Amino acid sequence: MVSFVVKRAVLVIITLLFIICLTYILMDTVPGGPFLGEKAISPRVLKELELKYGLDKPLPVQIRNYVLSLLKGDMGVSLKMQKNRPVTTIIKEMFPVSAKVGFFSVLWAVIAGITLGCLAAYYRGKWQDSLLQVLTTLGIAFPAFVTATALLILFAGGVFKFFPSSSLGMGASSFILPCFTLGLQPMCSIARYTRSSMLETLGKPYIKTAYAYGLSVPQIIFKHALRNALIPVVTYMGPMIAGVLTGGFVVETVFNIPGLGRYFIQSISNRDYPIIMGTTVFFAALVILMSFTVDVIYRIIDPRIKLGSV
Repeated sequence: MVSFVVKRAVLVIITLLFIICLTYILMDTVPGGPFLGEKAISPRVLKELELKYGLDKPLPVQIRNYVLSLLKGDMGVSLKMQKNRPVTTIIKEMFPVSAKVGFFSVLWAVIAGITLGCLAAYYRGKWQDSLLQVLTTLGIAFPAFVTATALLILFAGGVFKFFPSSSLGMGASSFILPCFTLGLQPMCSIARYTRSSMLETLGKPYIKTAYAYGLSVPQIIFKHALRNALIPVVTYMGPMIAGVLTGGFVVETVFNIPGLGRYFIQSISNRDYPIIMGTTVFFAALVILMSFTVDVIYRIIDPRIKLGSV
């Protein structure tokens, strides 16, 4: 276990360094900058601003300085969107909003996805299985912005005005549409992964033995078969949870949710380099953390799996 954690820690450091370097290089190659907006500024003022924020130095020096500051917990300050405000403070304020929407999205996606996948596997070849496959395929095929727009037209502003169209401060009902939209594609993917894995598991000898002993169908599916069938599902759920918790960029934009995902998109448009770097590193670290958690869950689900071999 200790050797596994050490190896993972080294890989995490290398991965984050690679992400930081790549993001800096991409930002440097894109035309424009945080100080070039609608209002023109003189070359002298531009030079002073670049000097103040360290953007006048060569790219390798900027990367080195950023890494050294990051080790101290300093991600810099916003250059444009919330001028001179620490990026860590911005992330602390906006991530809870995205995480709250993401939590409920993940919750319903996992529960509904695993349940529907088990039902589809049990009724394999029958009309229930075919219907569920069609619905999950459609759920995966439709982009999030199409689903969000359709839900807004149908249930928030057009045909039926059941839910508010934006703003999470309007009660529990304001979470329903964004959470449903954000969790739809993960739910459909989980359902398909669960069905595929369950079909393989239900054909194994110990399941046939359980049927022979007269165990009930719920006991066989949810107690004996599901545990072994969850391993491929857990593999998908790691990065999926990280992505959903940080907030769907499109979903937060369409529903006007003041979360970290929407702010990240706005920071790219405004060339606010410290916010771009801070949110990128934060997202990457969250994905890596989720991947590590998935590896540990493997061992809990199936004790035969050794962490060092994952």
